[in-house]
Amino acid sequence: MANPIALPLYEKIPRKNTLQRLFDILIFFLLLSLLIYRFLFLKNHGLTWLLAFLCESWFTFTWALVISTKWNPVDYKTHPDRLLQRVPELPSVDMFVTTADPVLEPPIITVNTVLSLLAIDYPAHKLACYVSDDGCSPITYYSLVEASKFAKLWVPFCKKYNIHVRAPFRYFSSNPQTFGGSSSDFQQEWKRMKDEYERLSHKIEDAVQKSVPSDFTGDFAEFSNTERKNHPAIIKVIWENKTSLLDELSHLVYISREKRPNHPHHYKAGAMNVLARVSGLMTNAPYMLNVDCDMFVNNPKTALHAMCPLLDSKSENKIAFSQFPQVFYGGLKDDPYGNQLVVLFKYMGHGLAGLQGPFYGGTGCFHSRKVIYGLSPDDVDSVNEKMANNILSNFGSSKELIKSGANALKGKTDPPSNLSNSIQASYQVSGSGYEYGTNWGTKVGWKYGSTVEDVHTGLMIHKRGWRSALLSPNPPAFLGCAPSGGPSAATQQKRWATGLLEILFSKSCPIFATLFGELQFRQCLAYLWILMWGLRFIPELCYAALPAYCLITNSHFLPKVQEPALYVLAAIFIIYNVYTLSEYLRSGQSVQAWWNNQRMSRINTTNAWLFGFLSVIFKLLGISETVFEVTQKDQSSDDASDAEAGRFTFNESPIFLPGTTILVVHLTALVVSLLKLQPPARDGHGSGLGEVFCSVYLVLCFWPFLKGLFGKGRHGIPSSTICKSTALALLFVYFCRRATIG
Repeated sequence: MANPIALPLYEKIPRKNTLQRLFDILIFFLLLSLLIYRFLFLKNHGLTWLLAFLCESWFTFTWALVISTKWNPVDYKTHPDRLLQRVPELPSVDMFVTTADPVLEPPIITVNTVLSLLAIDYPAHKLACYVSDDGCSPITYYSLVEASKFAKLWVPFCKKYNIHVRAPFRYFSSNPQTFGGSSSDFQQEWKRMKDEYERLSHKIEDAVQKSVPSDFTGDFAEFSNTERKNHPAIIKVIWENKTSLLDELSHLVYISREKRPNHPHHYKAGAMNVLARVSGLMTNAPYMLNVDCDMFVNNPKTALHAMCPLLDSKSENKIAFSQFPQVFYGGLKDDPYGNQLVVLFKYMGHGLAGLQGPFYGGTGCFHSRKVIYGLSPDDVDSVNEKMANNILSNFGSSKELIKSGANALKGKTDPPSNLSNSIQASYQVSGSGYEYGTNWGTKVGWKYGSTVEDVHTGLMIHKRGWRSALLSPNPPAFLGCAPSGGPSAATQQKRWATGLLEILFSKSCPIFATLFGELQFRQCLAYLWILMWGLRFIPELCYAALPAYCLITNSHFLPKVQEPALYVLAAIFIIYNVYTLSEYLRSGQSVQAWWNNQRMSRINTTNAWLFGFLSVIFKLLGISETVFEVTQKDQSSDDASDAEAGRFTFNESPIFLPGTTILVVHLTALVVSLLKLQPPARDGHGSGLGEVFCSVYLVLCFWPFLKGLFGKGRHGIPSSTICKSTALALLFVYFCRRATIG
């Protein structure tokens, strides 16, 4: 029998993907052959042929990036049982939960996430949970205080009966036998826990309805006369594990950092850096977990899984963070908004795991504190006083923070015996002006300058030569809620496109990270693939306009039937769709889910990503700054009985204007073609069935918008948007006619 001390804590298992590689290469060579054909016959065709050539060149380049990323997929298999045998004492973990708006992110959701964290299978005295409330809401604080009382019952109950799902709202939505047992003692305790949780829920609901939990006296005095974006720092130790007992409740700390109108607060990245500094003063754990307020723990052994690659002797000085994929609970059937990311994580995510590692996803991630503080892999084993002082020289004016930072870099933990002893210093490092003249946000901590601080921070970590690990245990480590409405999904996509382009157009561009840093070449290509999402609207919008233009002007951009290139195009279309459909079916998704994701890819690209691009251009021109828009969180998204669930919703936002315009343009073009209102073809080769097929295909992609033209209420496109789109469509038709006359 093998010695457990000699066995690895994790394994990287390559996936067999020979067939996938063959299809990837086949599609790539078909695209190349199409480009060559287009190029050879450029002189024989007009502007539409040239535009099609440029768009297809972009698609080919993008496909090459996809092939590179997916080429070497691997799975990480962790062995937490070996970890417990190998490590004499598990390291401490500071857990960060971020929330920013008590309306968009209801406190009951945050409370369930916190309760699930406090109940994980890990020594309680090794854990500390910090909640960052950027909304400075007394309701959020009140909810956490009440939740801490319930946690004293809930955590022992979970560990006594080995409950697997430790978010109460999720656990009590199922039959007690599903997750616990059938003994009479268990049934009685289950009923008691459910009653207690319902009382907690009612207290929080009552506080939300009243807008304030109580008079602003006593513990709530600091919340009086505060505004969301203008208030002093508020730090409350809700519960402290003073006895350091294994079965005691872990530390629970509430933080609302100082905000002032004239001081930039850098959105979530700024909140994360305050959490890093305050936790460094209070507990200074060598590892940090961060989750969004809606991402509850679904696997109680999550922390043990995460520690396997971080503590294994062969990778302790190589792997900077363990990232768990985002998985969503109670998602709408067939993923109507294309935002559950199942196939993306399965294929692109595991492909990244075979390179330098997955991107940092902003939630469900365990970080090494010394890496966040700026340490490089080559320096881990040789941190001396001079090196530590060099890193800490721009840490800020807090002597206590500099001391704790030095301990963290050297692998020492010497936190205060009492959290209250660090309160005063914590207020100092939570101040809105503390970071001026420091390296926070640039060389230390979470990076500023992008609304997707997660990808930006991960890129800078990879630039220093670190690797990362993608862990996919069964059951999934965390579950969250995906946006369940058109406006919410569009807002999320716009924020992603904006933030990704901010990185691409900055000094943090991965090309520079490869040339002047330690970012591997293929990892650079993977970063380029995701960072260029916001640029994809240019070729896609242009390619989407070509069929309509050709139908109205009686021209063509596709090869004619007698040209062999037409069969190449048909082969690309068929093989690509069959190939992507097979990926969805192998991932346990339905044909409808595949189609929903295909059409949402077109909708997101031409709507949200277009506005994300415009936001970045306005920022670069100094016209306006980009804004971090919080996505609506809704615990009720798993209500499958809702008759309206999955129906596309709209609002007055201009983000739906491009999609509506595209739909109206193609409907007009089809009518023009059907009624034979086209001018005579110049060269005798006018538009054909290929252009009609493309136009019909795009109408099908924008089918939710077609239904929205006739819908009512939130399921209908506002009349103002329809009027603007009609005007733009008429302008497009006029341009086409003028081009024909010219």
